Amino acid sequence: MDTLVGILNYLVFFAITAGIYGVLTLGLNVQWGYTGLFNIGIAGFYAVGAYTSALVSGPPPGALDWRVFGGWNMPFPVGLLSAGGVAALLALLIGWITIRLKEDYLAIASIGIAEVLRLIIKNEAWLTNGVWGIKNIPSPLFGTIQTGVQGFLSAHPNLPHWVSSLLRSAYNWFYLGLVLLAVWCLYLFLERVLRSPWGRVLRAIREDEVAAAAQGKNVAAFKLQSFVLGSALMGLAGSLYAHYARYLSVEKFEPFYGTFIVWVMLVAGGSGNNKGAILGAFLIWGLWAGTDFLTGYLPLSDVRVSALRVVLIGVLLIGILLLRPRGILGEEKFISRMFRQ
Repeated sequence: MDTLVGILNYLVFFAITAGIYGVLTLGLNVQWGYTGLFNIGIAGFYAVGAYTSALVSGPPPGALDWRVFGGWNMPFPVGLLSAGGVAALLALLIGWITIRLKEDYLAIASIGIAEVLRLIIKNEAWLTNGVWGIKNIPSPLFGTIQTGVQGFLSAHPNLPHWVSSLLRSAYNWFYLGLVLLAVWCLYLFLERVLRSPWGRVLRAIREDEVAAAAQGKNVAAFKLQSFVLGSALMGLAGSLYAHYARYLSVEKFEPFYGTFIVWVMLVAGGSGNNKGAILGAFLIWGLWAGTDFLTGYLPLSDVRVSALRVVLIGVLLIGILLLRPRGILGEEKFISRMFRQ
């Protein structure tokens, strides 16, 4: 029974992480899947959201910290909205300069900007505490839930060990519900927005910018709106990660984990399909976590094992593209209600 509890606890941790990646893939799907914006700077907006939420909702700098900014102990919703807002403002500034660039140039600009943001986080210790990171980031309702669980366990000392172990992980179950609720709400919001006339303009721009402009649409304005919306979702994902991990360091926002694997998730699940974006996040993260167990039995060094896992993900992606070029689910074809009737 204890083994089963351990598996359940791991699955909860896995689902929380996959859900956070689901929010990231939804943001990328708005930009690439519906508008054709080739953003390779996902990690930058992800990191900005995480650090913004940590600075707004986290504790003041400690005696051993280098940073002198932030630590206002604001409630979790304020930190969450601040993360999305700051990421959106940053995207507005960047997009106003770069959004008219063609796909390949926009990709180069976005990855360069993301690297600049990562270096700022790493070196500007007065703001982010540098390589020492930000610790003791509060999780929403953590103290309340933990106090209630401890009180219940103290009042019932004769509970089976597996029940006690399960109850001690009650907060992870709560946070899983919070993340899944966020994914569900964002999914419903995007489905409503992307099926509207605004969403149809985005798909028209993706297919043919010249034709969309010929219809009187301000292509640059619509692309900028899409870029800002997708980046705001990436900032929200950063906030969810920060309040769950309770510690931030710049290593968590390397291009592989912050950008490359998100692209793999979207392409595998189905670009242009919000369900596919979420499915891809859970599928690819499941495979990435699974390869961690499998490669542990190989007589290889940690560096070679890490490289082998990347190769396995690459082979999987190639296989999916050969068998399902549009991804597992593929893009949904929207039909106007007027034509249905």
